Order: sequence, then structure tokens, then C-alpha cells
Amino acid sequence: MKAEELRALQAPLKERYRSEPEAALITLRAQARLGDGVTCKIETGQALVAAGLHPATGGTGLSACSGDMLLEALAACAGVTMNAVATALGIELRDASVQAEGDLDFRGTLGLAKEAPVGFQAIRLRFTLDTDASQEQIAALLRLTERYCVVFQTLAHSPALTLTSQLAGAPERQQPARQAP
Repeated sequence: MKAEELRALQAPLKERYRSEPEAALITLRAQARLGDGVTCKIETGQALVAAGLHPATGGTGLSACSGDMLLEALAACAGVTMNAVATALGIELRDASVQAEGDLDFRGTLGLAKEAPVGFQAIRLRFTLDTDASQEQIAALLRLTERYCVVFQTLAHSPALTLTSQLAGAPERQQPARQAP
């Protein structure tokens, strides 16, 4: 896709969102259903994915690990964002790859050590680029990719999280929002 094509594609959306800011507020949804054993089936829009325990917590390795899926979502979002930014800036990328990796201490999720956090302690995102772009262009590409990558920004600036529960046939009960430390 050329920069002009991307601009033409996004121009009516940008104009609408400028004149009707509320139209830009979209709620994305993901849905899952508990599956056999210790699995959960996720509807991705393209396929059904069975998520399960990571082998480090007793899983077989045959199901997708939700931690891996989080890193995959980050890599995918960063890659799509970088591609769009490169297109908009007129930077030719002959090839590019994105690697996301994160460090977990599974003692936390298994409840073995209170000092071990549950969740990623560090996440690293690395791009390998094949381009003739200048160092200044690459710096701008990375800066704008970071700025506009939804998953990166969500991880960098934790949103308010709310848990709710509902018994089948009963009204929903909302739990108080819990802020990450």
C-alpha cells in the first residue's frame, strides 16, 4: 500500500472522528468459554483457539498459553502499526520482523512465593529492519510505532480494570475496580 492509498482510506474516518469524537469510541470484545480439562476456547474472529496452562504450570503445551497470546498480540499490533507508520512516512521496509519476549516467575501464579509477582516482570519488543532509511527516519518510525501501538500503550499505561460475575439467569454483580500497584 502506498502512503496516498493509506491516507485516502483513513481520511473519511479521521474527518468523522474530528466532527463526531464519540464515533471514535469503540468497544472491542473477546469471548471465551471454558473447555475440557483446564482449557478455555477463545473466539478470535478467524478461528477458535484453545488456551490452556503453560507447561511450566502443568500444561501439556498443546494449547495456546495466554501469556504467549499477550506477547503475540503485542508483536502483531506493533508490526501492523509500524507498517502503517512506515507507509505514511514513505519509508520503504524491504522486510521487517517483530519479536516480543517477556519474563515470568511462575512461582507467583502457582502461589508458591508471595514476593514473586503474578504476571510479566519485563517485556521486550525488538524490531529487525531491512531498509535504507536514515537513522533519523528509523528513530521517528520507532517513536511513532510506540506512540500509536494500542497494545504497547495499554501495557505501558494500565487501564482501569473491573471484574464482574453473573450466575446464569441472575443479574450481573460488579466487583470494585482494582488498580494495579
